[in-house]
Amino acid sequence: MEWINALLAVPFIVGVAFFFLTHMKTASFSTALHVTGLGLMLICSLNVVAAVLENGRIETWNHWIYADSLSAVFVGLIGIVGTLAGVYSIGYMNTELKEGHIDYRSYVYYHAFLHLFFGSMLVAVTTNNVILMWVAIELTTLTSAFLVGIYGHRTSLEAAWKYIIICSVGVAFGLYGTILTFSNANAVLHDSSQAIFWSVINGQAANLNPHLMYLAFAFIVVGFGTKCGLFPMHTWLPDAHSEAPSPASAVLSAVLLNCAMLIVLRYFILTAKAVGFDYPQALLLVFGLLSTGVSSFFIIMQHDIKRKLAYHSIENMGLISFAFGLGGPIGMFAGLLHTITHSLAKALLFCASGNILLKYRSRDIYYVSGMWKVMPWTAVLFAGGALALGGVPPFGMFVSEFAIVVAGITAGKTWWVIFCLIFLTIALSGLTIMLLKTVLGKPTEGVEAGEGSRLSVAVIAVYLLLLFAIGIYIADPLSQLLQNSVGIILGQDNVSFGDMLLLPWQTLQ
Repeated sequence: MEWINALLAVPFIVGVAFFFLTHMKTASFSTALHVTGLGLMLICSLNVVAAVLENGRIETWNHWIYADSLSAVFVGLIGIVGTLAGVYSIGYMNTELKEGHIDYRSYVYYHAFLHLFFGSMLVAVTTNNVILMWVAIELTTLTSAFLVGIYGHRTSLEAAWKYIIICSVGVAFGLYGTILTFSNANAVLHDSSQAIFWSVINGQAANLNPHLMYLAFAFIVVGFGTKCGLFPMHTWLPDAHSEAPSPASAVLSAVLLNCAMLIVLRYFILTAKAVGFDYPQALLLVFGLLSTGVSSFFIIMQHDIKRKLAYHSIENMGLISFAFGLGGPIGMFAGLLHTITHSLAKALLFCASGNILLKYRSRDIYYVSGMWKVMPWTAVLFAGGALALGGVPPFGMFVSEFAIVVAGITAGKTWWVIFCLIFLTIALSGLTIMLLKTVLGKPTEGVEAGEGSRLSVAVIAVYLLLLFAIGIYIADPLSQLLQNSVGIILGQDNVSFGDMLLLPWQTLQ
């Protein structure tokens, strides 16, 4: 209990503390506070995950906070991926401050809102209160909007306002779905005060009015799907992710989108118990395939590295939704695994794009050239991350995408899978073009050879190492978390994957 209390308190305490540092003109104390906050968040998140593995779930604050295996997957992502991105931001933001791209006040505010952003995401994935779920997702918008517009340029301010307006309007639909679910549960439960808690509603979900749940889940997919970046509510994402500082882009893409997807999954579970799996799976399948298809064509058209990566976020969130829509144990497992692998790959590439931007002062693939000579370590890691994102073995995304294909064939949706693979091939061609133009070729004139800070290169290397490790072997704690999470989604105590082999060396019992 103490670990989850500390996990939720630390980011907010650290974030508020930063607002008292604006009068100081040295970055060293801010860096120390930032590192302290990151370290505590990582330690607390890992201990929460360990506690969930040991006890099955954690429930505290009079049922307001609830963490099961499904929550633990996302808590772990925020803790690990978010901490690494925060460590990367030390060198990146110090360079931006030193070169005058931001002033000291903006530098302090960046760190303040980054930690508040972490805190709001942690609340979103651990709260048991369905209204607070919506509030927390709205809070992630407010805390991260400053990160998007931190530079104060016309394009970044426009992106920040577009992000606020579209997400606030979109997530309002999620509020309609939340209210419908709450009122539905209120009519079913004997104690109306308990109708606000997801775990209580889940226990009585089979008794919910199916007609209301049909409507509620449609609102949920549209509302929280906006924050996931699903088509056609995705238009804010390319602008916001490309205009934010690279470490903030990494957190937005690798962590935030997943938090909204967890809320969709929570309501998927309730809806499936009330009306069956066919309807919620069909919605996720259609929205997922449309998102993957539309974004794949935008990917090959982009010449801005960060916008190209942003459209890859839409593509992969669509692929995750598609996997959940395929259903069954394998589809749910594949969607959760792809959530993890996509987070690592996208955080890697956005951080690597930060190194590229600091060196070339451009994100244009027609200007950035010859990275293999200018910054060889970053070039190798950037190329490795792009190949991982494209689903090339032996990286983890190959395993998750292979599992999605198996899930589709198992579910009898072979044609859906074929169309999905065509879209993935188009997206892979966009990545290939980016690598050919940036990593290879003649070095850009006037750009001196040299890597960024060793710390930034090390962080990117850790991301790639984790992707490689998941591709080779899924560790027992992670395997257990995923298996338990699939059981929660399907409402089964003992989930069986049959004789399905993910790869010859990876078997799930």
